Amino acid sequence: MGLKIAVIGAGGVGGYFGGRLAAAGHDVGFVARGEHLAALKRDGLAVTSVAGDFTVAPVRATDDPGELGEADFVLLAVKTWQLEPAIAAAKPLFGPDTAVVTTQNGVDAPGQVADVVGRGAVLPGAAEVIAFLDGPGRVRQIGGGKLTFGEWDDRPSARVTALREALQESGLTAVVATDVWAALWEKFLALASLGAIGTVTDAPYGVLRARAGTRQLIVDSMTEIERVARAKGVRLADDVVAAQIAFLDRLPADGTASLQRDIRAGRPSELEAWTGTVVRLGRETGTPTPVNSLLYELASTRAAAGAHPRP
Repeated sequence: MGLKIAVIGAGGVGGYFGGRLAAAGHDVGFVARGEHLAALKRDGLAVTSVAGDFTVAPVRATDDPGELGEADFVLLAVKTWQLEPAIAAAKPLFGPDTAVVTTQNGVDAPGQVADVVGRGAVLPGAAEVIAFLDGPGRVRQIGGGKLTFGEWDDRPSARVTALREALQESGLTAVVATDVWAALWEKFLALASLGAIGTVTDAPYGVLRARAGTRQLIVDSMTEIERVARAKGVRLADDVVAAQIAFLDRLPADGTASLQRDIRAGRPSELEAWTGTVVRLGRETGTPTPVNSLLYELASTRAAAGAHPRP
């Protein structure tokens, strides 16, 4: 039997994961707005993908979550700075058995959602996909397609099994984490470091990893974040920094982090949820974060300058 899934945020992440689930026969409703919503209603969702192109039509799409009704799963696929209004708007989707899957970059989103809907309803998650809107009603995926998630306390559950099977049957990669918090922090450790250092240098991954100085700066930033995680009681692998540096070495040489691209373009960014959170949690746990504190100030200044361009 298909699942009823509501996707909040029908951009790259939500459009791709939700599109695959809908194409596989699940009852998927998208919450979108503006021209994108109009195109979804008129033409359906067209996905261009390295794993095979497909179109879903018709598509259930609305700007009013109340029209979708209670869901088995709510996939929260908005940016961190959009999360608070998204949770508030999503309340009509929640029934007594609804599970909410977070996909936001960073480590704060599960707690923010739990403050509204209760910890028992939240499945902390991390998405790995390179996908973006390619025009109204169109999503382009150029890599990835993996969702790692689990219960807050890592216990096995029927709903986690059901979601994993639905994702896998839809052609996606689904991983139920043995330690979901370690999985979130491992991704965070890499993303926050690469995002901040990429932002302040405006250099792509290939340059950052090839220069001895910036490579060491990345190691130093990651090491600080590892110490903050351990101070928070997160059980990271002993070789977590080395493993994430190896991950960096596999990334496309011309690749950049979304944080870097957003700040360069003068758009709202996830800086507060990334490096801002490192600095805040370092302060709360008494863990020194001199590298990340400097990166935060430099990146914040760049963001402020970009929001007020010079004549």
